[in-house]
Amino acid sequence: MIRTWYVRTITDAAQARIATARLAAACGVVPVERTRLVAALTAQLRQCLTKGGDWQVGVDVAVPPGGGAFRVEVAPARRRPEDRQPPWRASVPCAEDVDVSGAEPAADDPATLAEALFGADEDAALLLERLDEQEALVAFHREELHQTNQGVLALHAELDAAGRAQRELFAAEQKARKEAENARGRLTFLADASAALTASLNHEAIVGLLPALLVPRYARSVDVWLFDGVDDELGGGPHPAAAVLAARRGRPQYAADHPGGLPGVDDQPPSALDPGRPLLCIPLLTRRASQGVLTLSPPGERWDPDDAVMLIELTRRASIALENARRFEHNRDIAETLQRALLTELPTTPGLSLAARYLPATRGLNIGGDWYDAFRQPDGSLITVIGDVTGHGLHAAVMMSQLRTALRAYAVDGSSPGQLLTRLHQFLHRLRLDLYATAAIARFHPDEPTLTWAAAGHPPPVLRTPDGQVRTLDAKPGAMLGIPLKQEIRDHTVPLPPGSTLALYTDGLVERRSCGIDPGIRRLTEVLGGLGRTELEENLEASADRLLHPLLHDSEHEDDVCLLLCHVHSNARRQRAPQS
Repeated sequence: MIRTWYVRTITDAAQARIATARLAAACGVVPVERTRLVAALTAQLRQCLTKGGDWQVGVDVAVPPGGGAFRVEVAPARRRPEDRQPPWRASVPCAEDVDVSGAEPAADDPATLAEALFGADEDAALLLERLDEQEALVAFHREELHQTNQGVLALHAELDAAGRAQRELFAAEQKARKEAENARGRLTFLADASAALTASLNHEAIVGLLPALLVPRYARSVDVWLFDGVDDELGGGPHPAAAVLAARRGRPQYAADHPGGLPGVDDQPPSALDPGRPLLCIPLLTRRASQGVLTLSPPGERWDPDDAVMLIELTRRASIALENARRFEHNRDIAETLQRALLTELPTTPGLSLAARYLPATRGLNIGGDWYDAFRQPDGSLITVIGDVTGHGLHAAVMMSQLRTALRAYAVDGSSPGQLLTRLHQFLHRLRLDLYATAAIARFHPDEPTLTWAAAGHPPPVLRTPDGQVRTLDAKPGAMLGIPLKQEIRDHTVPLPPGSTLALYTDGLVERRSCGIDPGIRRLTEVLGGLGRTELEENLEASADRLLHPLLHDSEHEDDVCLLLCHVHSNARRQRAPQS
């Protein structure tokens, strides 16, 4: 606090006012701010004199960061408990470097008071001069604003016209954007629907998928009319006349009581079957002829022309998918018929039971080159074989039949399993069909308590002994048949006591993409070891089913499954003794 004055009388108030003005001038307060501060202080002191009592006027100068501040405070000299009104304070900016040494206290003589009065008038005159300058500036700006308003009024019409043009452009942009979004939605739908249609090779599934794709977004109802014969479009129940025209002319037809205006579509009268409902009939065209008609009713009053174009394109793609599915099903049926016809009817052999299972793949082209065979050699031995030709389809089935025929021909001279596989390898290599095969052959001789076997690139046979122990016959096998490699495949021999069971199989039984083939083989040995000896002896067919069930528990397999079980009876030696 720089100065403090106590005020009781009007003279004290005048002296405090004069001293405050002098201090403000010494602290560098500008005249306008000084005049406002002194005027406000005078009004406050007048209120204090009206209330009476002793009052205190204090002046303080603070220099915070960013500039100084000249502060004035008026408060009661002795604050009483009933005084709840806070002190009066005022603050104005001042210079940062303050020197108040030259500011003397105000005297109470007439000369000092007169001097202070004239100084106050000078400050008031300066304030009025500043006010005159501001008034002149305001008048200048008022005139300038008037001139500007004239220009604004002149431009108002142009701005209004520009606003209307901008709104029209915005509306056009919104419309174009909406059309672009709709076009993008149609293209996305067309791509997704095409992927869904081409993912299936079952024509019934494709037909069932069309309503699910189109209803209710693009159609209220969907009817698929497929031709199963040459003259089927003339029968099969009532169909709209527009659908018959679409089938015969190969062009989309629109049947309604109003023109459709759809590009590439012929207008026809409304259908007699349902006159109140517009119909769009699109032929399912192939490269040779129409295979059916897709009949749609609109989701609303009528179709958007762009939606109609998209529906025609989707129908074309659905037609291609249907044609591919039917061709696939035709080839699959031929291959399956051929393969089933070539599967051997197992021979009946004293002392030995045989059981075979063949399951086509449940995914993709489910006809492959898996095969099994069993036949006798001239010396009384029984040859059992299981094999797998690479690939699927009709080509693999035909190659499987050639290998089966060649094997039977080579076995006439009594060759061993290794010799048979070696000759099959040479046969397949000379054909050069870019097809390869794997196989495992086992020979049972009625007078020998041993098993002779050989394998070429095939999963190893599994042998269960009478005591329930299971071993994998994984002696060094030959390479895959048909590869460009000269090889002599060796024979292997293991003891074969009565009550033993041999399992020959293809990789479709034990191999899964998620875990490989070795865990599958271990699982096969566990299941085979868990089968009862009595069950194997009395009902080998049921044992084959029990062996397959835990290995194919998921019911989905991407490859063919082939299994051949060979069980030597416990009394086999006693049965063979009378024959010798």
